[in-house]
Amino acid sequence: MNKKISTVIMAAGKGKRMKNPEKSKVMHKLNGKPLIQYVTELSDKINSELIIIVVGHRKESVIEFINGKFSDKISRIKFASQDEQLGTGHAVMQTGKFLKDFKGDTLILSGDVPLLKSGTVESFQDFHFNNNFDASLISAVVDNPSGYGRILRDENDNFFEIREEKDCTEKEKLCKEINSGIYLVDTGLLFEALSTIKTDNAQQEYYLTDIFGYFRKTGRSTGAYAVKDVREITGINTVEQLEELEKSLLVI
Repeated sequence: MNKKISTVIMAAGKGKRMKNPEKSKVMHKLNGKPLIQYVTELSDKINSELIIIVVGHRKESVIEFINGKFSDKISRIKFASQDEQLGTGHAVMQTGKFLKDFKGDTLILSGDVPLLKSGTVESFQDFHFNNNFDASLISAVVDNPSGYGRILRDENDNFFEIREEKDCTEKEKLCKEINSGIYLVDTGLLFEALSTIKTDNAQQEYYLTDIFGYFRKTGRSTGAYAVKDVREITGINTVEQLEELEKSLLVI
């Protein structure tokens, strides 16, 4: 694929439920490797022209680790600071200084989702570019979708909206296809959309998912690519989840 890709890795979170406030969430280890290492290696493997890691809580430790571990690739790696935690949309906003002149598409990953495979991302890219989508996301069908944003599709099976659970009707809550939080977006349109989102929600945060509402209103084309292995998109929020995911590595 000859399309230009930049990758943004959201890695600023405090990880309050990881029970170690002195440590960046993405520096917790899975099978002996910090979570951020998995995601950075993936970003490199898919030939990202630019890798921007959004750091925040205990950011010095993340920067030091990346600079040491990826010293031979550091010319392609940048760090953006999100010192105030104002949501996922706000995290991506911090990368603007690096991406304002980038002509291509931007892949957005989470630093606490370590098992996503390069082959899956490459298939996702093919899906995005072959269908000429302006913005795409990865989804998955799960047995228990409780707590996740639902992927809503029309009668022709075309994705048209991410509906947060609190906003779902009882019928929509039965939908088992969920949003993974992994996106691929035309870079210019990404920042155009980010400039329109607001914090008028319960968390008073900038939700990255709101960009899809903007794309729908402005007639942009969007797609949702469903992966088969839910483990690939599983994020780690607790020590228990980290332990469970480590066990699952034994059977991958």
